[in-house]
Amino acid sequence: MPLQFNPVKLFSGTGSKGLSLKIAEHYGKSLGSVTIHKFSDGEFQPSFDESIRGSDVFLIQSTYQPSDNLMELLLMVDAAKRASAHYITAVVPYYGLARQDRKDKPRVAIGAKLVANLLKSAGIHRIMTMDLHAAQIQGFFDIPVDHLDGSVIFVPYIKSLGLKNLTIASPDMGGSYRARTFAKFFNAEVIICDKRRKRANEIESMSIIGDVTGQDVVLIDDICDTAGTLSKAAALIMENGAASVRAVCTHAVLSGKAVETVENSVLTELIVTDTIPLKRESSKIRVLSTASLFARAIANVNEHGSISDLFRV
Repeated sequence: MPLQFNPVKLFSGTGSKGLSLKIAEHYGKSLGSVTIHKFSDGEFQPSFDESIRGSDVFLIQSTYQPSDNLMELLLMVDAAKRASAHYITAVVPYYGLARQDRKDKPRVAIGAKLVANLLKSAGIHRIMTMDLHAAQIQGFFDIPVDHLDGSVIFVPYIKSLGLKNLTIASPDMGGSYRARTFAKFFNAEVIICDKRRKRANEIESMSIIGDVTGQDVVLIDDICDTAGTLSKAAALIMENGAASVRAVCTHAVLSGKAVETVENSVLTELIVTDTIPLKRESSKIRVLSTASLFARAIANVNEHGSISDLFRV
């Protein structure tokens, strides 16, 4: 018997409306209508303005600044379940609280696992996300996880720059695997910036492992929060004789004065995606869209196609 495809309906939370519109455009379908009713005390209640009975529903919402965006997503999932949706996929381009993926000191929460539990309990059947802070977070879910790889967006752009002496760098030891994976696309060398922190978002010291003399260096990271690590790593790389340095980060959290930090740094440019909307534009920040990749992934899920085919650069 031929495969039966259920109707597909795409909906957006308020935190990812811009990206959702682009995903829907690439998919060739309009966004579904959902209303977020807000009360004076800050409480809100999502409601779908159209029937979703028997549909494959994709709810698109990044959970940056997670308290409201995550709660809104959970309520949308619950509403979809109670409205008899056939299959519910949470499309979470940026998975908030992913940095809390383990107990690195006593008496702390594992936020990434808690979020996984909440989403599963709310009623999702599948989650689609991109460049998790730690790939092992996929193991927190007992449902299918489509973990999209941002390198398929970044690699063509880096190739288009025509850098003659390309070296890939990791801004810390924890990102070395990500940097090595990226370097394979270019057959490039990898250098590592070894940093020691006093506390969260505050670096005590940093040193370079490897030679950057005369090299065009590209720093690879998944999240740019305060931009402190990247700016210090870039300065150290240039002090050690590099010809240029730029950075690639999937998720542009850019909290506080991060944009000013990037603008005042020696970085040629910071290349990010639109998983999180920019608070303000900057001549040093280039945004590459993930919309086409997510649209193709949604189509493949609905048509029972391969997700791994999307990883080819």
